[in-house]
Amino acid sequence: MATRYDRGQSLFRTLVQNRRRSAEKWLSPFGAMKRVRTAKGRKIGSTRWLERQLNDPYVKRARAEGYRSRAAYKLIELDERFGFLKGAARAVALGIAPGGWAQVVCRRLPQATLVGIDLLPTDPIAGVMIFEMDFMDEAAPDRLREALGGPADIVLSDMAANTVGHPQTDHLRTMGLVEAALDFAARTLKPGGAFVAKVLAGGADAALVAELKRRFTTVKHAKPPASRKGSSEWYVVAQGFRG
Repeated sequence: MATRYDRGQSLFRTLVQNRRRSAEKWLSPFGAMKRVRTAKGRKIGSTRWLERQLNDPYVKRARAEGYRSRAAYKLIELDERFGFLKGAARAVALGIAPGGWAQVVCRRLPQATLVGIDLLPTDPIAGVMIFEMDFMDEAAPDRLREALGGPADIVLSDMAANTVGHPQTDHLRTMGLVEAALDFAARTLKPGGAFVAKVLAGGADAALVAELKRRFTTVKHAKPPASRKGSSEWYVVAQGFRG
């Protein structure tokens, strides 16, 4: 026969289970938020990332609209604000993987020539020449320009260095890539062209901004809505290349 103690323990377990189930039913404007069970061997950080991906409206939208990544909407939102893709006939995508930005360019400029490069493998995209190599390789710029077949209307850079967890070091490493991308753009763009590049919190440093303003008529920093609030990324948009 169950004792009063046994019944109390049973009731306690039931209350705990009900509270746990209730806590797992978070609500969001897009419906019930999915929780990811912590699998054996999976780090807490990995579980949180997966959970965030499953509940991210931009991830859901990208799947529904056939984009390879939510990053596509960053470029879409930037272009809607600044209009740098309009009329472009030749474009370069630095840091093209996984291909979301390239898909946006292809959809908005179906007749344009687009070449891209990334150290990471990128699945083929119809009509796009993709080089799987390090942009910092001495041979990379010439190979891109040769494939492009003429001066570019726009150079897009979504490159970012692997982070090490030290903000100052991460910023310097990424800014090194931005500077290399700008040097490439200055040698590749036609007059009137545009340059769009990812930077980290704080934006481009003073020396780089001065160089951008020397080479372009307008230079702006922007953080598109699709960029997560907790992310340190910003974008610099330079238009009206002086040649």
